[in-house]
Amino acid sequence: MRDLDPAATSVELTRRMCDIQSVSGGERELADAIERALAPFAHLEVLRDGDAIVARTNLGRGSRVVIAGHIDTVPVNENLPTRFEEHDGRDYLWGRGTVDMKAGCAVHLKLAAELVSPAVDVTWIWYDHEEVSAALNGLGRLADRHPELLRGDFAVLGEPTAAEVEGGCNGTLRVVLRTRGVRAHSARAWVGRNAIHGLADALRLLAEYEPASVEVDGLVYRESLSAVGIAGGIAGNVVPDAAELAINYRFAPDKSAREAEQHLRELFQGYDLTVDDAAEGARPGLDHPLAERFLAAVNATAKPKYGWTDVARFSALGIPAVNYGPGDPLKAHADDERVAVDEIVSCERGLRTWLSGS
Repeated sequence: MRDLDPAATSVELTRRMCDIQSVSGGERELADAIERALAPFAHLEVLRDGDAIVARTNLGRGSRVVIAGHIDTVPVNENLPTRFEEHDGRDYLWGRGTVDMKAGCAVHLKLAAELVSPAVDVTWIWYDHEEVSAALNGLGRLADRHPELLRGDFAVLGEPTAAEVEGGCNGTLRVVLRTRGVRAHSARAWVGRNAIHGLADALRLLAEYEPASVEVDGLVYRESLSAVGIAGGIAGNVVPDAAELAINYRFAPDKSAREAEQHLRELFQGYDLTVDDAAEGARPGLDHPLAERFLAAVNATAKPKYGWTDVARFSALGIPAVNYGPGDPLKAHADDERVAVDEIVSCERGLRTWLSGS
């Protein structure tokens, strides 16, 4: 049994949290440690659902904010235990989970314990199963089972943003185009119809497609449309009678997933198109007073989030949300995953300033 001490520095707390392995599906030990760490603090109501831990103040403040982060990681690949490194004169903590996203979770744990009387009521959430199927996502499970625990006026998700603020997120839609042909011997290809060739127009459209840049609430979201998989073929001497092309569309949060789907149906008119996966985007909601005070407290200018994150779950509940956490997102899931120590300290300072109302 390994314990987490919120009295430790946020950097040391990150190291200890990362050294408790929690690959998706194996979060129990870390969830137990977080629950034990929070238990002594009388100002927090601590609840648990599976391996998701919720701690909240109930001070009767006029506003409530939700601050959340996932405790699972992708599989370890000889990058634990953690260690400290220096690169170009900057100190880093190296190891799986340092960026995505235990540094943010450690900051949250320390502040949850120390901020006895914040200027707003706070709901802190550490949740499981973010790195796998959306159907298993711990935050989604909480939203389904206990929506009252996610209620708030504003939310911050501790996803890695290099200690900058990224508002909202793009939506994502994955579709599959299918073509049908007539099978034949390739020596007499003219008696058949090649289903792979039938994808030529779709591939040309993708190659020539110019993605839009869409302004939403003052942030400009760049869209993208990409072929992400192609399948077809039977044997080296057979004209194939079936082929598939998988396409991923990252769309700005000015449109719904249904509108994004309609756009692709119009673009690929004539193709057999089926939706394989869809997730709504999230508007940043930066005009909310709490968001304005947050940006001022952390001394940041908001940027758009091009990828999809769980801020969309808050947006679906009508809660404006931003991403804010230590770590370069380009290092998330990398074998040399590492977080800059100064970014951990910066995020702790920014959240502390905001929540203290100073």
